[in-house]
Amino acid sequence: MEKVFHHLKQLLALKPTTRPWHLPLVAALCAGGPVLTGAVVGRIDLGITACLGALVILYIRPVLPIPQRMVMLTVCSFGFSVCFALGLSTSFNLFLSAGTLGLIALLATAITRYYALPPPGNFFFVLVTALANTRPFDLELIPLRVGLITLGGILACALAFLYSLSLSLSLYLAKKPSPSPLNPLQPNTEKQYKPRVPTIILESIVTGSFVGGSYLLAVLAGLDNPYWVPISCCAIMQGATFTMIWHRKVHRILGTTIGMVLAWGILSLPLNPWLLGGVIILLNLVIEFLVVRNYGLAVIFITPLTLLLADAASTWDHTEALILTRLLDIVLGSIAGFIGGWVLHRSRGFAWAEKKLLLMTDDKPPEG
Repeated sequence: MEKVFHHLKQLLALKPTTRPWHLPLVAALCAGGPVLTGAVVGRIDLGITACLGALVILYIRPVLPIPQRMVMLTVCSFGFSVCFALGLSTSFNLFLSAGTLGLIALLATAITRYYALPPPGNFFFVLVTALANTRPFDLELIPLRVGLITLGGILACALAFLYSLSLSLSLYLAKKPSPSPLNPLQPNTEKQYKPRVPTIILESIVTGSFVGGSYLLAVLAGLDNPYWVPISCCAIMQGATFTMIWHRKVHRILGTTIGMVLAWGILSLPLNPWLLGGVIILLNLVIEFLVVRNYGLAVIFITPLTLLLADAASTWDHTEALILTRLLDIVLGSIAGFIGGWVLHRSRGFAWAEKKLLLMTDDKPPEG
C-alpha cells in the first residue's frame, strides 16, 4: 500500500521549473498567430495548417547562444516541412503511409537522441506526420499545404529571433550574466554523456516499429483516421525509464479522459474563427505552463488542442462520436507505447542485442 501511495504522489506532484514565465506566452502567441491570420483572410483551414509549422517554437532553448538557437529552430522547422510533405505524399496507401510514419519516427528518434535534444524530442515530428496522414490525398494541394507549414515555421523562427533579441537586451540592461552556452548541434562528447550509437540505433528501430505498426494495426482494425494511436505510442515511449513510461501511460489515459470532457465542452460552443484562434492560444499557454510541471495535467489541455488542429473541419456535426473514437485511439496507443517501453527497458532480447552490438563496436556494454 505504501508503494501505491508513493506512485500516486509521483503522478500528482507538481515539479519545480526554472522556465521563464514569458516563454509560454511567446509560444502561445506564435501558435495562435496563423489561426488568427486565417480568420482575417477567411480561410481558417489554412491558418490551422500553418499553425502546425509554428509549433516548432516549442523547440526553442533560451540557454543557447542566439546563433545556435536559431540554427536549431531552422533545422527543426525544415524537418517539420519534410515530415509533412512525406506524410501527404504517401497518404494514398495505408502500408506506405504507415511505413513512412515508422521511418520518420525512427530517424527523428535517432537524430534527437544522438544530439541529446531535450523534450519534446521526436514527438512533434511524429505528430506532424501523423496529422498529414489524415489529409485526403490530393497531389495538386501538396505544395500549398507544405508551403503553409513552412510559413508557420518561418513565423516561429522570426518571433523566436525577436524574443531572443529582447531577452538579451533585457539581460544586458539589467547587467545579468547570460546563461551558460551549450552546443547541442555537435555530437555530444562531454564526459557526462557519450552517445552510444548502437543503443540509439536499436531504440530508434524499436520506436519506429511500434509507432508505424500501431498506426497500421489501428487502420486495419477499421478505426477512422486513428492519428492519435501513433502519437500516444510515441509520447509514452519517450519515458527514460520503465517507471516513467508507466507514469506516462496512466497520465495519458486519465488526462485524456478528462480532456475529452473539456473538448466536448469547447466543441459544443458556437466557435467562430476568432474564438477558435483565442481558444488555441489559451490552450497552448496553459499547456506550456503545465507540461514541465505535470505531464498528466498538461494532457488534459493537449487533448482538445490536438482535436482542434486535426479535426476542425469535421467536429461540429459529430462531436460525441469523434470524442469516443479519439478516446479509443489514445487507449490503444497508450497500450502499444507501454509494450514498446517494456521492450526497450525490460526485455532480455533488447538487452542481449544491445550488448552484442556494443561489443562489436568496441564500446563498453552497460552493466547488468
